[in-house]
Parts: sequence; C-alpha cells; structure tokens
Amino acid sequence: MGMSDLFNKSEDTSAGIAEDTGLKEPDQVKVIFYNDDFTTMEFVVDILVSIFNKVPGEAEILMQHIHKNGSCVIGTYTYDIAVSRANLTKSIARKNGFPLKVEVE
Repeated sequence: MGMSDLFNKSEDTSAGIAEDTGLKEPDQVKVIFYNDDFTTMEFVVDILVSIFNKVPGEAEILMQHIHKNGSCVIGTYTYDIAVSRANLTKSIARKNGFPLKVEVE
C-alpha cells in the first residue's frame, strides 16, 4: 500500500461525531399577524423591526402582505420565544391604543 492509497481512502470519518444525545430540536411554532382597520402600517413595521428583528425592507414587505391578504406568518420560533414576542407585541399595541391581533400556532 503506497502513500497515495492512504489519501484516497473514502472512509467516513464523521461517524460518531454527532452522537445521539437523546435531545431533539425544540418544536417550532408560527407567529401570525392579522390585519385590522385601526393599527397603523408604521406601527406594524416598527414592531416587526424592534421585536421580531426584521430589517426595515422585510418588515415593509410583511406589513404589505398583512394589509393585502388579511394575515401573514411573521416567522417561526420556539414556543417560548414565539409566545414571549407575541405577548410583548400585544402589550405594546394596547398601550398605543391599537387592537393588533397576533396569534401563535
């Protein structure tokens, strides 16, 4: 066996690296915004940027989708993050006098 034989072996060296730890990825849930006749478009964009970490251009596109189609999936998150962000959004909306409807499913 020559030196080139050592380098040409097609052995899978990744086996065993990703051991089964018994842990699984957390389930992902959707956060959905719904259109209404009172919440301003600017407020929705601000929420998407400040709470959901969207860049302004993406936030604008999502807001337009909500406005035109009645609702839009804003993103998928782990359950805890989704509920936390949805609750924060609703709280800020109410403090600003908006009835913005946000659901986690």
